[in-house]
Amino acid sequence: MVHRTAVIERKTNETDIRVELNLDGGDYANKTGVGFLDHMLDHIGRHGQIGLQARATGDTHIDDHHTVEDVGIVLGQALEQALGDRAGIERYGFASVPMDETLAQATVDLSGRPALVFRVEFQSFGDDPASIGRFDVQLIQEFFQAVVNHGRLNLHLHVPWGSNNHHIAEALFKAFARALRDAVRISGQEIPSTKGSL
Repeated sequence: MVHRTAVIERKTNETDIRVELNLDGGDYANKTGVGFLDHMLDHIGRHGQIGLQARATGDTHIDDHHTVEDVGIVLGQALEQALGDRAGIERYGFASVPMDETLAQATVDLSGRPALVFRVEFQSFGDDPASIGRFDVQLIQEFFQAVVNHGRLNLHLHVPWGSNNHHIAEALFKAFARALRDAVRISGQEIPSTKGSL
């Protein structure tokens, strides 16, 4: 049996990150220094039924941007490595996840070609930018863009309705996790493309 695992480390002047990924299951425990990101990564592990352990330190005294984006980069790199030549995978996955008043939809194609479509509107109140506690919701798109670019996948995220920012974010991550779970599932032996490669 091929072990679809990866351990990726990345260190810059802004962040120091290690991600361990097992596409076929395992524990999840994430400590990035950004509490809300940890919560969302735990959803990827639980609902994606994958082993995911991310550890990060970063310049969060400035803001969370570098840490969130760089964790997305390393997770994408780990996904790319763990998938190998992508032979036998289902390739496509779709999930529609409700959370109270919110509905989130995710569609994944592990095509080898990075593309993100992000049709999500978070709610802002008065002059304050949209946020979840102190977490800037703009970073959610930055995270997924980094995963897409470095994991070489096509990802469409859409929230047709929702009014609570926490619900919107959580439903998005759960939908992504469930779509990814289906896309990485082994369903054959061949590379799922008429080109013969992904």
